[in-house]
Amino acid sequence: MAQERYIIEIEPSKPGVDGRPSIGPVYRNIEAKNGFRQLPEGIETCWDVFCMSVRKYPNNPMLGRQETVDGKVGKYVWLTYKEAYDTVIKLGKSIHNCGVGKGGRCGIYGANCPEWIMSMQACNAHGIFCVPLYDTLGAGAVEFIIRHAEVSIAFVEEKKITELLKTLPNTKDCLRTLVSFGKVTPEQRDEVRKNELTIYAWDEFLQLGGDTEYELPVKNKNDICTIMYTSGTTGDPKGVLISNESIITLIAGVIHFLESVNEQLTENDVYISYLPLAHIFDRVIEEYFIFSGAQIGFWRGDVKLLVEDIGELKPTIFCAVPRVLDRIYSGLQQKLASGGWLKHAVFNFAYNYKFGNMKKGSLHSEAAPIFDKIVFNKVKQGLGGRVRLILSGAAPLATHVETFLRVVTCAYVLQGYGLTETCAGTFVSLPNELQMLGTVGPPLPNVDVCLESVPEMGYDALASTPRGEICIRGKTLFSGYYKREDLTNEVMVDGWFHTGDVGEWQPDGSLKIIDRKKNIFKLSQGEYVAVENLENIYGLASVLDSLWVYGNSFQSFLIAIVNPNKQALESWADEHGVRGDFNSLCQNPEAKSYILAELNKIAKEKKLKGFEFIKAVHLDPVPFDMERDLLTPTFKKKRPQLLKYYQSIIDDMYKNAGKPGA
Repeated sequence: MAQERYIIEIEPSKPGVDGRPSIGPVYRNIEAKNGFRQLPEGIETCWDVFCMSVRKYPNNPMLGRQETVDGKVGKYVWLTYKEAYDTVIKLGKSIHNCGVGKGGRCGIYGANCPEWIMSMQACNAHGIFCVPLYDTLGAGAVEFIIRHAEVSIAFVEEKKITELLKTLPNTKDCLRTLVSFGKVTPEQRDEVRKNELTIYAWDEFLQLGGDTEYELPVKNKNDICTIMYTSGTTGDPKGVLISNESIITLIAGVIHFLESVNEQLTENDVYISYLPLAHIFDRVIEEYFIFSGAQIGFWRGDVKLLVEDIGELKPTIFCAVPRVLDRIYSGLQQKLASGGWLKHAVFNFAYNYKFGNMKKGSLHSEAAPIFDKIVFNKVKQGLGGRVRLILSGAAPLATHVETFLRVVTCAYVLQGYGLTETCAGTFVSLPNELQMLGTVGPPLPNVDVCLESVPEMGYDALASTPRGEICIRGKTLFSGYYKREDLTNEVMVDGWFHTGDVGEWQPDGSLKIIDRKKNIFKLSQGEYVAVENLENIYGLASVLDSLWVYGNSFQSFLIAIVNPNKQALESWADEHGVRGDFNSLCQNPEAKSYILAELNKIAKEKKLKGFEFIKAVHLDPVPFDMERDLLTPTFKKKRPQLLKYYQSIIDDMYKNAGKPGA
């Protein structure tokens, strides 16, 4: 691929030798052709970032939560940067008093809140490894992480204390101290005492360190900052070692990127913190907000109240995973459907007019300013009225959702790509570049990227349209998997991290994620099936919300578990005189035939091969969820767990496929 508008070739391709896959050219964001941006001198660690902002913006509001008066939730109240710093210093003294020093392990367990960030900063101050404990996972994973990382002190959300106590006595060989974000009950103190541990309420712990003054330990960029456990779709979580340098390099790259599109953050920006801080996506976003002296307001921890929290906080930047944006899209579609034909007609006219101008090259803010005020303003106000940038990450965002939101939110909607191992942000699409719909954009100006051929899947990194496994090089990369050198060596080869994801370079230098290397299997006739690619294709069908495609080497065809779209299925039932509620419709053979026919239409449109057609479906009215351990916290499918959960249904589907009513 020739040098393009957004990327520049810095190393030539390497044809395969001795049967090894070929490696495509190495590309870099054209903004970084003269080298990668660095942060100001003296900023080498996350603690340096925080201290710099405390010096520059001591009285700026930093951490906010809604106050509750007489049982009613009110306005956001804020801790300034200096107030947060003073609390962090007290926390650090108390942690030191508990005998935890540089290189120690501190767990943090709970929903995002000011105490979470301040506990993290206390770890940064003392060179202690911050070990997030997944708020969305049960005691089994929490116990594993505590023991694997050898966590000796843990900060815990008040309502999560009971969950954490379930890990005892199995974790008491390493765990010594618990600190509640709030209060502690007498019963909890008794339970902890029985296991020879100590527990403190938040205010109590703040006093533990007293007024003793001492020097903070020396920290450098190569020190590990956090061990962030990936949820994993199979097996135990992996502890990803992330250094200060990785996070600092990421911040520098994001600053460079936003400056290049004239969207840099300022101290006046406001962020709503609701995506789990236990994941790298939210962690690095909040680090960047702290660097900018900006404001971080926290949600109440209830997804049903998130819209209310947004309305009160009025954020300027909104980060989301596709599941959240899908809900926003579905909610808007339902409002449109119930708004009457006139409102629907006006909306469609405004939408088509604005989208048409955007396709012609108009900036989104100039494509239809009148319609932005009189038609789309309600959507904007639904997000608080001030959002100027929406960033989607963690999983692919459906193109139709991305397109719709780019038009109606009056904000830039950007799709990004990265992994815990790459410190999140690695690619991000660009504002006003409509041709990047469905892509993750070019690489950020802090990494090098190449594709490596995957011959067994038919992907050639040297073809006219290069496709292959995405490989990443740079200082944002992780330092290895904790206690798993074998797994580290599997994915790190000659300085390149092999992501396992398959990408396709677009003519403009943006990248499209098209497949997953590991999720490939053979059918009994020897044909390879790239299942994630098929799920992305079948996912275009409007009659479903989600599906899981399954096959194995003992069967000659594919089947699928489908979560139908409730509105679409009920509309079909009304049109065809089929009675019953949503649950009973999912059991109806006619409904199954209808869904299967719709999937076959998509397969024909996309010219899938015969063995890639789905031959039978099971309709589950209950969406795949984390409660049944079917999804990771980033909403990736846990395929072994899905197989276990639906095993009897799968057996019946294969047994009865092709029979009437199957």
